[in-house]
Amino acid sequence: MKPVKRVMRLVAVLSLATASAAARQPADFSGRWQLVPDTSAAASSPRSVPALGAGWGSDISIAQDAATFAIEYATYGRYDMQPPTRLVYRLDGSESTNTINTGRGPQEQVSKAAWSGTRLTLTTARTFDDGSGAKPATITTTQMLSLESPGTLVVETAHGAALGGKPATSRSVYKKS
Repeated sequence: MKPVKRVMRLVAVLSLATASAAARQPADFSGRWQLVPDTSAAASSPRSVPALGAGWGSDISIAQDAATFAIEYATYGRYDMQPPTRLVYRLDGSESTNTINTGRGPQEQVSKAAWSGTRLTLTTARTFDDGSGAKPATITTTQMLSLESPGTLVVETAHGAALGGKPATSRSVYKKS
């Protein structure tokens, strides 16, 4: 075989191997993101119930490395004295415990992160006491993150039913800022 043909075949094989490896790598969601308001007719109808969204607010910051995924957002208003909420998830599939401080004081939530191709799924269980003296209730929320493009983050959220309510789903779109 001629040297030029060998080099061409080697380049082709290396290109395919590199493309295949890149397709298997998880997405990198790092950066600052801003929620794109939903202006669809259903969302703006006066009779519709507003979507719960991702549960993270309109401005979020994500830091990600090989071992962890961390998201930070303001829980309250911009000028509130509360520090931003920071949630950290282990990306190895083991449980991550985060404590949030809203409403009823510190509340622990346990999450697991799982990759499916380039999509990241966060499954979080929150246990709380409704104050009635009954057995504490657990609510599970599942958030599936994907990149529609390098500058567009989509979060599809399934909220479990709480206190006799119905489960709900929502789709939130964030643009990189």
